[in-house]
Amino acid sequence: MALDIKEIQELIKFVAKSGVSEVDLEMGEMKISIKTPPKKGRGQLETLVQQIPVATASTLAPVAVQTAPVAVQAAPTAETPAAPAAPAAPAANDNDSNYITIKSPMIGTFYRKPSPDKDAFVSIGDEVSSGSVVCVVEAMKLFNEIESEVSGKIVKVLVDDMSPVEYDQPLFLVDPS
Repeated sequence: MALDIKEIQELIKFVAKSGVSEVDLEMGEMKISIKTPPKKGRGQLETLVQQIPVATASTLAPVAVQTAPVAVQAAPTAETPAAPAAPAAPAANDNDSNYITIKSPMIGTFYRKPSPDKDAFVSIGDEVSSGSVVCVVEAMKLFNEIESEVSGKIVKVLVDDMSPVEYDQPLFLVDPS
């Protein structure tokens, strides 16, 4: 089973976000080793990836992949349309403060349904109990069921179906009362 470059890049991102400094993965004849140096402020992240078949480890050279954080800087504008919207945002957050957030435990693709022809696991207004499945996050072709850690009523779905999600990204708001 060979991994394509996109799958390897997703694995690198997952390891970088997880905070571990080294991961070794062996699948059949393929061995992947990912090493990340300790993070130093906002410096450049360098990741070394080796994809070496076990039988021919001495004949192949390591594959080096470098990633760097992208800095986005907004240009100042004469208009400030965000100023009127700013007071409304804290008001919405105040209303959400008494809700409990269900967050993604991993990087991947968020799915509200177990399959395209099935109904969503949960919808707004549904009651959930601790341990009930609320969605699926697909990572590296593995579909991971995400379970609620709280009991209550789903009041908001924060992510669109089939959207990419990051580690610790809020997915649902639950009213525990």
